[in-house]
Amino acid sequence: MRSSEEIRGNLAAAALLIRSGQAASRRTLADLMRMSPTTAGFYVDHLIRSGHLCESGLEQGKMGRPKRSLSLVAEAGWFAGIEFNAERIQIASVDFSGQLITSQSYPLLADATAAQVMSRIATLITAMDRKTPGPLLGIGVGAPGVVDPLRGLGLEYAFLTGWKNVPISSRLATRFKVPVTLENNLRTIALAERWFGGGRQLEDYVILGPRSGFGIAIMNQGRLLRGSHHAAGEIGRWPWSPGQPGGEVHDALTAPAVWRRLSGASPRTRQPADLHTALQVFSSETGPVWQQIITDYACIIGQLHLLLDAQAYFLHGPLTALGSRFCQDISAATVRLMPALRSIPPQILPSSLGDEAGALGASSLAMEKWKPDAEK
Repeated sequence: MRSSEEIRGNLAAAALLIRSGQAASRRTLADLMRMSPTTAGFYVDHLIRSGHLCESGLEQGKMGRPKRSLSLVAEAGWFAGIEFNAERIQIASVDFSGQLITSQSYPLLADATAAQVMSRIATLITAMDRKTPGPLLGIGVGAPGVVDPLRGLGLEYAFLTGWKNVPISSRLATRFKVPVTLENNLRTIALAERWFGGGRQLEDYVILGPRSGFGIAIMNQGRLLRGSHHAAGEIGRWPWSPGQPGGEVHDALTAPAVWRRLSGASPRTRQPADLHTALQVFSSETGPVWQQIITDYACIIGQLHLLLDAQAYFLHGPLTALGSRFCQDISAATVRLMPALRSIPPQILPSSLGDEAGALGASSLAMEKWKPDAEK
């Protein structure tokens, strides 16, 4: 006899397969879940009764009888996604079928504290809950820096005052009475690429996130790599010596640092409010500063590629304003610097997803963790 938890897990797995488009009928669902059609039908009927699934129309295959088509009910509920860094909070809502409802960005004050950020997040979710039809089913949070997903803690982030051991999940779960799932914000972006972007057909890819800091997220064989201390991907802390003995990568290669280098601004110069637009001015740059930045990036990404051999590297953040040429120049430079990459140059792509990617991924995180109630 199946336990309640086993039933809930299989119901959730069925919903994910249907949402992703992999399963469109009872037969394909049974094949993918490696169970009999009768057992798969049990889960389909359960989801139909609970109002999460509908079965309508006919799907005609190449052979055999036509099959009735399965689809999730968008109005069954929604998932909230929050992603933030030192500059802004992004919030998104995704319906039960996995479609984006809305996404909005809100700036943070330059000296925002951890307490202020958490209060603002709660306020934004409350406002979205009031205007979004259907029940809130879960919240996903993409937090910057090092996080502990198991305990729901934001462990450390140098760019927000007081951001240390912040109990993100418990505070939001207490407030909204729904499951809250926490992840590093770049890893939520990796999920956004899987559901909404260029990673839909890939098992191995890397998110490049040179924003206010510089980290990466690694999808390996369809799974996110977190590390034993939840710190995998913090390459901004790598030693970086060119021109700055004792410095780190984030001193020279974050989006604000690249803008200062290209514009000739001093390290103390405050970055523009719209960094993406400010960087667009340099999208056709070819001078020595541009070439040095390309070389610096090639050094980092070439080493990553020798280590990870990923299928693709998706660039996110303000540096996407520099266009595909920025990515192509870096890829070409990796081969010049590292001849071993001549036959396998890294494929570096500016993401097709915008600033909402992290919040979309956080919504996806909540969506992937959803489990329904099982019948008693």
